Amino acid sequence: MTALPDLQARLIHAFNRNEWPRVLQLAGELQPLAPRDAMAPFMAGVAYMQLQQPQKSVDLLQVATTLEPNRADFAAQYAKALALTRRLQEARLVADRAMTLGPGDPMTLDTLGVVYSQAHAHEQSVSAFRRLVTMVPNHPQARFNLAYALTAMGDEAAAEQELEHCVRIDPGYGIAHLNLAQLRRQTAERNHVERLRALLPRYPNQPAAQLYLNMALAKEFDDLGDYASAFEHYRRGKSVGRERRVQSVQRDEAIFQRLQASFSSAPAGQGEAGDGPIFVIGMPRTGTTLLDRILSSHPDVYSAGELQDFPATLQRQYGGNVPLLLDPSLPARAQHIDWRQLGADYLAATRPHAEHAKHFIDKLPHNFLYAGFIASALPDAKIICLRRHPLDTCLGNFRHLFEQETSYYDYSFDLLDTGRYYVGFDRLMAHWRRVFPGRIFEVRYEDLVAEQEATVRELLAFCGLPWDDACLQSERNVAPVNTPNAWQVRAPVYRDAVGRWKRYEAQLGELRKLLEQAGVAID
Repeated sequence: MTALPDLQARLIHAFNRNEWPRVLQLAGELQPLAPRDAMAPFMAGVAYMQLQQPQKSVDLLQVATTLEPNRADFAAQYAKALALTRRLQEARLVADRAMTLGPGDPMTLDTLGVVYSQAHAHEQSVSAFRRLVTMVPNHPQARFNLAYALTAMGDEAAAEQELEHCVRIDPGYGIAHLNLAQLRRQTAERNHVERLRALLPRYPNQPAAQLYLNMALAKEFDDLGDYASAFEHYRRGKSVGRERRVQSVQRDEAIFQRLQASFSSAPAGQGEAGDGPIFVIGMPRTGTTLLDRILSSHPDVYSAGELQDFPATLQRQYGGNVPLLLDPSLPARAQHIDWRQLGADYLAATRPHAEHAKHFIDKLPHNFLYAGFIASALPDAKIICLRRHPLDTCLGNFRHLFEQETSYYDYSFDLLDTGRYYVGFDRLMAHWRRVFPGRIFEVRYEDLVAEQEATVRELLAFCGLPWDDACLQSERNVAPVNTPNAWQVRAPVYRDAVGRWKRYEAQLGELRKLLEQAGVAID
């Protein structure tokens, strides 16, 4: 056996065994010996993704797809790398190309379905996952992913069928049980409580199952009005997830302090002109999706979803391997940001959204952390912060199980940690208002649902938009909904969620005391 075939064989062997550092070593040796062979850049690109270094994988996988333009699996991995680096529009285009190549293996279809979901292309995601389920009908993850995409498209009945099929295949597939609980409001005549109760003791040593099953039970008890039982299951479920997130309070407090120190006054530099973006920010679970659908019901407004473009663009300009928010030197380095370039880069990254309408909504709630950067880089952009009663906000965050792959939501695994995070949010928003007066329009959720027309008129005036009656009929908005409990935001605006905290008043005493001692007004 010659040296080249032997090296190729060893690379394939390491790749198949998931020996990622070894893959990088062998791919580095093979590349100069066979520069026209796509194997080395492809496998090295995948290895970097597995080692959580997707930025390094993008260029390698682009080379691989250039050398092998007819490989759907290569294109799918390239799309995945682009999505992981938050280049979602590019990822979708590459995924489209991969689909035209007729992917025939389950892994490639699964990868493409996930990429489409991340890029908010839910119709294409449904198509990819339907093909996948046809190939592997007894694969629970495939069924679950199809259900997720169907829910986003508003087909709850089909989603429920897929989720039930999923738990028949694997009764311990906890996240499917949680999604079934969230798919609709449970009733005394129709719920899953007994099934969930029976499943809990079957998985005592499986943290994921305990987390999801407890959260599902909590949601169902909440719907049924048994709030004491609901809170106990929220507590049990969240305590499982909190074990590896014990340092989040100190980290988050440092972030809030760092951001305030970075903007003692508005920067002197000028940003990039452009009034297309409307940022909807605020604490999660405060109604930002409802606000987004109300505004995007206007013919001049397009909902682009929860974009990662601003944080990603800012991080690229900021440079370095340390996340901007975690960098102790942020207050000093923020003084040297090129605001005009940052604004121009963001507008370039979001140009595909701007083509849909005169304005587009960037609805990433946690952009409240970046509000000072947004105001400085995009002087014409509109920033709307949705506020909700502090106890409803904290309870809503504690009751919800957020995406676990990000540290953004670590606070939500403990009720008092959630209260501490709210205090940091409240103080940061007060800081932004002082430094950038008039740039952020704050609206109360309670006003949005109780005095909808008057509040919406104020919102449209702030955005420079003419009145349109469609904004009072957001339930007719047919756009996909990439949020849990999607059925709620497809319903007419209702007031049932106002003052939800009162149902849990007996369990919220310590939280209320914490907020009041921090100076947060409760009543």
